[in-house]
Amino acid sequence: MQKTLSIIKPDGVSKKLIGEVVRVFDSAGFRVAAMKMKSLSRTEAEGFYYVHKERPFFTELVEFMTSGPVVVMVLEGDDVIKRNREIMGATDPAEAAPGTIRARWADSKQNNIIHGSDSEESAKFEISYFFSEIEIF
Repeated sequence: MQKTLSIIKPDGVSKKLIGEVVRVFDSAGFRVAAMKMKSLSRTEAEGFYYVHKERPFFTELVEFMTSGPVVVMVLEGDDVIKRNREIMGATDPAEAAPGTIRARWADSKQNNIIHGSDSEESAKFEISYFFSEIEIF
């Protein structure tokens, strides 16, 4: 079984969409192997998004991700990285396919409800960033 990281971002938490998003994952046949709510410090957000450090949106992204609590999850399933990306929808909700998480609930490219790993390499890094092995069931 493949694993991926998913984050319900501060806008998803403030809109009270945690249950809705988890329900979407359950309906897709994903297993939630770990989950916790936390507030990211600036240092944690900068470290997590270090790959975007040189991009013009980096500072705004860090500010957004530290603006409220997030829910981090490890999802498990067959081809879960690719399937989760499809379920999330395009980063820009205006371009997201109907029925996807972002098409249904996101407001903008930045306030787009959810994050998901984009490759096996990033999934391994991202999962270990938030969870120790003993926290994953």
